[in-house]
Amino acid sequence: MFILGRRHLLLFCLLLGCVTAESIIATVGEDVTLICNYNAKYYGKLSTCWGRGAIPNSGCANEVIKSDGTSVISRLSERYLFRGNVGEGDVSLTIRQVEEGDSGTYGCRVEIPGWFNDHKHQLTLTVVAVRPNALKVEPREVKERTVTVRWTPVFDGGKPITAYRIDLKNKQASWDTAVTTEVSNPELTQLTLVDLRPAKTYNLRMFAINSVGMSEASNVLTVTTKEAAPEGPPLDMQLEALTPHSIKVTWKPPRLDQRNGVLRSYSISYREYDSTGSQFKRWQHVSVTATRELESVILSNLKPSARYGVIIQAKTNAGIGPPSTAPLCSTLDEVHTTSTASTITSTSTAAITWIHDTTSLTSVHTTSTIETVTAATVWGESTTSVTSGNSTLNSGYLPPDPPVVELKEVKDNTISLVWTPGFEGDSPITGYYLECKAVNASWDYRKTVVDFSSNQTEATIIEINPSTYNIRMFAKNSLGTSTASNVLTITTVEAGHPKGDLPATISTDTHAAANVEESHSGHLAAIVVPVVLVVLVVAIVTTWQLRRIKQKKGSLNMWLTNGALRYRGSESLQEL
Repeated sequence: MFILGRRHLLLFCLLLGCVTAESIIATVGEDVTLICNYNAKYYGKLSTCWGRGAIPNSGCANEVIKSDGTSVISRLSERYLFRGNVGEGDVSLTIRQVEEGDSGTYGCRVEIPGWFNDHKHQLTLTVVAVRPNALKVEPREVKERTVTVRWTPVFDGGKPITAYRIDLKNKQASWDTAVTTEVSNPELTQLTLVDLRPAKTYNLRMFAINSVGMSEASNVLTVTTKEAAPEGPPLDMQLEALTPHSIKVTWKPPRLDQRNGVLRSYSISYREYDSTGSQFKRWQHVSVTATRELESVILSNLKPSARYGVIIQAKTNAGIGPPSTAPLCSTLDEVHTTSTASTITSTSTAAITWIHDTTSLTSVHTTSTIETVTAATVWGESTTSVTSGNSTLNSGYLPPDPPVVELKEVKDNTISLVWTPGFEGDSPITGYYLECKAVNASWDYRKTVVDFSSNQTEATIIEINPSTYNIRMFAKNSLGTSTASNVLTITTVEAGHPKGDLPATISTDTHAAANVEESHSGHLAAIVVPVVLVVLVVAIVTTWQLRRIKQKKGSLNMWLTNGALRYRGSESLQEL
């Protein structure tokens, strides 16, 4: 007695025995069991075999597994097995993790003693591919304007994964508003999203795609970018002379979308100018905790009938923002018994313009120090090496050479880069970082910095706001950072939008670090040019004097301090 299949059962009683047929449909990756049983209590323990193809007159065609009635004595692969109790007549065949190639006809033969007594059971198995399994996404690195995520490869459903889709939205918004990007690189296991807003919370999810369709959504990742320094200056700054010795300063916080985090405090800097506004004293500083939408502070202990300039900068935990300025304000005269308060309103622009101020530079012991009012730029002490004969004085350890960056692919708003490391210098390279900015902006206003490990040589970046960008890279080791690499100019577009030929150019200047500095804004040039001229003049005079001394005494040592010539200048208008 046989217990046979369950679906589309057909029974053919032939002269040579009975054959049953059954059709089964399964999906790739499943474990499938093909049913075949006999009455072991009635017949005893009998030999059984399974094969692929129609059941022949004897035995099994293309045999995949065989039992002697007690246990398995042979099988084609570990994927074929009997999970039932063979001794009790359960000889159902289980195939582990079926593939499309497992589709076809399978036959079960139970060998019953006597002529034409064998019982035969035949099945048709159809295995179909399905969509990939859902991904599990986790954060790798979160910075002010970038998020890097990674995932583990999943079961592809029987068809190769061809692409990944990424959805990104603000946490409070619906998925209908999400920015969607499709990346056609199935080998990826991590990617970086750039041009995000600081101190914002985002939701991210991903999908895997094959020729059958798209997987279910991954887990939803909630990430909050780190704070950054404010992008905008305080607003509506006003100066009001109260007495001969005090000025009241009022202002409002920067625009909400430019705060880049929680405002912690304000830095108020002020100093005295002469009657022409061309000479000034050193800056004095006051810090005020950020508490409300209209802030104020009274500057006291000022001189009567004196002109003062004031700038205000907002601070977060990540740094200080650009300043807000107002025209100079004069304290009241000492002789006034009654005073009429005068109010001066600022233009509330991020840039500072001092119309009547000039800067004088003085050479002192060849050491140069320049201070600037913008927090983003810091000019430190510079040194010039002097070479005598074949030896170079003031030589140090070498940082690495910059990598050479190449564009691998631009598709919609997805950028794929590869880079070749340069000479590592006097210490192994410990990592790389990438800078990205709008094509018309200065590198001082770069929008993105992305770090990479020392063993990475390629990356895929998703630009959330399609536009034209400059990209460059730096190498790092324990001794310092390289100069800038070649600069790529890349244009991205929104996913799914048609596009023409997109320019992607590579700077051929081997001194990229020098070239990118030419893009500094005008107010920095106004400071740098006079300093350079002074340094050149001092260098020319010094060289002439060195030659005179060398002719007289044959030695340069009297001109050297720790092997370097140094210059110092007077403080500038923009020293903050």
